[in-house]
Amino acid sequence: MSQLVFLAPSGGTVTLTNADTASTINLTIPATNGTLLIADTSNNLTVANLTVTGIATFNGTGQVYLPKGNTAQRTGSPVTGLIRYNTDGGGFYEGYNGTSGWVKFTVASEASYGITYLVVAGGGGASGSGGGGGAGGMLTGSLTFIPATVYTITVGSGGSASNGGDSAIVGSVSAVGGGRAGYGSSSSSVVGGNGGSGGGGNPGTGNPCPGGSGTSGQGNNGGSGNGSVVGGAGGGGGGGAGAVGGDQPGGAGTTGGNGGSGLVSAITGASIYYAGGGGGGGGTANGSGGSGGGGSGGGTSGSANTGGGAGSGANGGSGVVILSIPTASYSGTTSGSPTVTTNGSFTVVKYTSSGTYTG
Repeated sequence: MSQLVFLAPSGGTVTLTNADTASTINLTIPATNGTLLIADTSNNLTVANLTVTGIATFNGTGQVYLPKGNTAQRTGSPVTGLIRYNTDGGGFYEGYNGTSGWVKFTVASEASYGITYLVVAGGGGASGSGGGGGAGGMLTGSLTFIPATVYTITVGSGGSASNGGDSAIVGSVSAVGGGRAGYGSSSSSVVGGNGGSGGGGNPGTGNPCPGGSGTSGQGNNGGSGNGSVVGGAGGGGGGGAGAVGGDQPGGAGTTGGNGGSGLVSAITGASIYYAGGGGGGGGTANGSGGSGGGGSGGGTSGSANTGGGAGSGANGGSGVVILSIPTASYSGTTSGSPTVTTNGSFTVVKYTSSGTYTG
């Protein structure tokens, strides 16, 4: 017999029992006459092993489920081309390449894209005659953004007799506000505040007084106030992102310490200093502010949107958050009224107040 023909005008079932498992069973239906379906009552096809020698085509709008299990459940005889989902360590996709064995796939969310950022916190304030305010913490780097995700941007305010406010891409990057300056009357000695960069110390009655500590990777320490005569002492300079604040040397009527210099960023396309420390006040002359928005000693505030520390007796400068996004990926969806410019193939979004960006 060369063929077996079943005629079933309204469909039917063919069951093979006690088949000779040592030989191959082929069931073929011409394409013009119908489709061969092998399924249970729920239309599920279950086979122990399925070999497709041609091109497998999966139609529809659903998905294909890969085998999944832990490392111990991998097959004992892998061959090149195997892929599966490994449930160990939070889960990951893996494949067997036949050379180095099982390898972990590197994956990213669909259509995600990279951005670079500059985040600068608000500078520390300086109330009364004394040290200079510390610069706001400064951070640069890169992140991966995911489309349709809302990223909240916080811009820190400058401090007034207090530390500056933190700036952040919330949940990803946070820069610490600058430390407030040491300040007080001629009879008091006040240590500079800790922060992104530390505030300068106020020596008071001639007692040495240290500056505050900066945050590692964001800024530097404030300078010490070291005057030796009541009323003639000078305060230490506030720390900057690029340098420690200057100490005020001992002696009556001396110059206040200079603020520490900031750092340059060209994220907008222009090279600009940010996060300079404030200069300390002095009996004869005030210290100068650090490059990058620090106020000079003697009532000069830190520059706005640079994170500059305050000069003696003034307010710190507000911070800033800047995103540089590939123009091809820029969504155009923002809040908080940022300034939007271009730099070559990048769109630059500058936040001088808090807002959001939607990927």
